[in-house]
Amino acid sequence: MFKDAIGREWQLATCQLDFNQPNRFELSYVNEQGEKEQPVVIHRAIMGSFERFIGVMIEHFAGAFPLRLAPTQIMFVPVAEKFTEYCYDLKVQCAQQGLRAKVDASDDSFSKKIRNAEMDKIPYIAIIGEEEVKAQTVSIRIYKTKEQATMSADEFITARVKEYQERGL
Repeated sequence: MFKDAIGREWQLATCQLDFNQPNRFELSYVNEQGEKEQPVVIHRAIMGSFERFIGVMIEHFAGAFPLRLAPTQIMFVPVAEKFTEYCYDLKVQCAQQGLRAKVDASDDSFSKKIRNAEMDKIPYIAIIGEEEVKAQTVSIRIYKTKEQATMSADEFITARVKEYQERGL
């Protein structure tokens, strides 16, 4: 039995003996004495159905997955189009370290890009403007804590790799 984030219990794993199905399908085997016997079928599901497990996990995290499980771990948001190239450079660096990052190079307004990333519950939103490009830094918005920080791009990527490897929640 597993408890979700709001205290409900869910049965995910099962192991059952089935006496009905072998009879229905007229299953039999020959025992050591040469006599026909009806087997007992053992049904097992270690995590229950995969879909049920994923459903409980999504509900538990309310869709805001920790870094390791998030489909998109980092969203780079350029303040203006001229900063997009730096965003793509950072995305490549992330990919080389095994992180899943995207660049929002859409025609949406800057505030809409931020809002979309927040709605998608992306763990880290990296905002890139003129100051960040000059200093080779990133301005970070952390979804989980709502904190904002500025740090060097290398420091940010190194910290995310460490968080990923440590399976931080």
